[in-house]
Amino acid sequence: MENTLQQVVERRLEELGIGPIQAATAHGLERTFIRDIVDGRKKSIRQSTLPRLAKALGWSARQLTDALDGLSASSSDDDELQDIGAALVPVRVQGTVEAGAWREVEEFDDVQDERTFDARDPDFPQARLFASDVVGDSMNDLKPRPILPGDRIIWVRFEDLAGRVPLRDGMVVVVEQSKDGGQLRERSVKQLLIFEDHYELQPRSTNARHKPIMVQRDLHADDGRSVEIIGLVRKTMNTIPISYR
Repeated sequence: MENTLQQVVERRLEELGIGPIQAATAHGLERTFIRDIVDGRKKSIRQSTLPRLAKALGWSARQLTDALDGLSASSSDDDELQDIGAALVPVRVQGTVEAGAWREVEEFDDVQDERTFDARDPDFPQARLFASDVVGDSMNDLKPRPILPGDRIIWVRFEDLAGRVPLRDGMVVVVEQSKDGGQLRERSVKQLLIFEDHYELQPRSTNARHKPIMVQRDLHADDGRSVEIIGLVRKTMNTIPISYR
């Protein structure tokens, strides 16, 4: 089970028997840097800062990453030689995203056994990563790079960002709609446009059958559906076949 940054730092300081300000100032960090983590004001750090925090905790960057992933922060002779940016973390596979495909709620079980691995997101290193496979052409005209049928998207859950990243115009997001009391759901990828009184979740497609989702600022549609932005798309991937012939 993954641990929060606050949990890991608090436990490590207790093991070392030192306070957060002492740990920070002894290793060149701003004096309140670690205290803000312990107090819950700072819930994540940038990847570039991770090695410095690790050093202040008497760990290598690899050991700190392992602790955050719920693993034992065991020592290794080559810990300091490893590039933390190259470390792979689990990515939970969440099935498909497809505009217009309404499915029974049971098909959206987020606790799945299938996992893959990818590099930790450099901007949101503490956020969980999810993967979904793209079906359909609802984003095949996205600029500057389309999202094509067969692509796999990597996304982070908005709830993991703890309100630190507001919705922004132009974001590419994973949207979940539900209707019939939540018994039917649809997950798709859209581009967010923000207006003064409403949001538009736009397909970017050469296929005119795909229509935008128009909602008020409370993200509830007028036709009985609920609309939730559940993820921020961070990466697209596609496996090239051995031969196209």
